[in-house]
Amino acid sequence: MTTRHLELVHADPPPPELVIVGCSAEKTATRIPLPALDLYDGGCVPPLRARIGHSPQHRSRVRFLSAEHGLITADTRLHPYDRPLDPDRAGELRPQVWAQLQPDLRHDGGPDDILILAEPLYLVLLADLLAIPGRPRLHWIPDHAHGWPDAAVLLDAWGW
Repeated sequence: MTTRHLELVHADPPPPELVIVGCSAEKTATRIPLPALDLYDGGCVPPLRARIGHSPQHRSRVRFLSAEHGLITADTRLHPYDRPLDPDRAGELRPQVWAQLQPDLRHDGGPDDILILAEPLYLVLLADLLAIPGRPRLHWIPDHAHGWPDAAVLLDAWGW
């Protein structure tokens, strides 16, 4: 009789930081739903995907602000869509995004830092986060298309 020993593999805990990215109009052409990190293909998303796409721990700490879906995870599977964010839609989505963000704020005491890579209108979706006392440190890069070098510096500091 052979005895087998099971090795327990402990995955690294997810990083305490959170990254929130505005969605992009550019999307991968596909007929099947793709994870958001793979579907969005504009602005800072390609370099973010190249940097952390292979790491489940880091992917688990990335969220997208979608004009269609609100706040979604990097692995939320989506079909391509075409819905730009406008002020009316931002106001409509704000309560939904706040509710969707709650679990991330409670996750092991919540993040210490949040990097936001999004154009100014997307901040309307995060207005409730901006208003809470004692919120995490927010690092906002408003130039989604050209702000990647600044984001990379911060991610380096975080060890991402």
